[in-house]
Amino acid sequence: MTTSPWLHRSLAIACLALGACAAPPHNMPPLDTRFSAASQDSRVQFIVIHATEEGFEDSLRILTEGPVSSHYLVDATPPTVYRLVDEDQRAWHAGVSSWGQYGGLNAASVGIEVVNPAPSKTAAGLVWGTPYPQAQIDAVIALVRSIARRHGVRADRIVAHSDIAPQRKVDPGPRFPWKQLADAGLIPWPDGAAVARQRPAYEQQLPAVKWFQQRLASHGFAVPQTGELDAATLRVIAAFQMKYRNSRYDGQPDAETAALLDVITTPGGLLMQDGTPFKP
Repeated sequence: MTTSPWLHRSLAIACLALGACAAPPHNMPPLDTRFSAASQDSRVQFIVIHATEEGFEDSLRILTEGPVSSHYLVDATPPTVYRLVDEDQRAWHAGVSSWGQYGGLNAASVGIEVVNPAPSKTAAGLVWGTPYPQAQIDAVIALVRSIARRHGVRADRIVAHSDIAPQRKVDPGPRFPWKQLADAGLIPWPDGAAVARQRPAYEQQLPAVKWFQQRLASHGFAVPQTGELDAATLRVIAAFQMKYRNSRYDGQPDAETAALLDVITTPGGLLMQDGTPFKP
């Protein structure tokens, strides 16, 4: 029995559509994998840390059944890491986002959701009342270390949701212990001695708002360059403060924030855990 070329093409199309092909279409040559290009790296360029702002059951339902997702969900009691999306797949966790020259970070990141309740809204603003249990943070650190090693993620690309979307998001919030990630050698941290040296000058005279906007943009934030202390700039300053100076995160420019920004955006001002300057 013979079959027509039309039938061969129809069968090939159906086979591909159903994902049931046992062999390539008859017109495709064998795949040769003997060679590998030197110019390549991992799809994963960023690790983005979130807080769920929901309990575990609601978080799991939202992240597995809804229009948003993350690669990992880290519960607290007991500390458990759930993989919800394979790392070679894109999860929908970052939304409209950017850091430095990169935008649309869903396509270039692994998202980690950490179970932690939403902050309370008061007349004075948002109040985070629930600290992250140490055992949960230990699990996050181990997970971040594993992902960063496997994909070669740069230390300065382990970021907060509030870093990459400061106009929309505030998680994981000021209670997330970024300094512990620095102490674990995962992210760089500003040279404390240099910050202390710079601060007195800024206490004498604070830079203009435009200076803050320029330094924040140099660090990686998407921030308007208006020279005005507008609502968008306040949110970006607050996101920066939550990470590096979480005792006060009102978004107001002050001497300590200026000193931190100065050091962080000066070559050699960011140090790794062993005291060596971070080099991008």
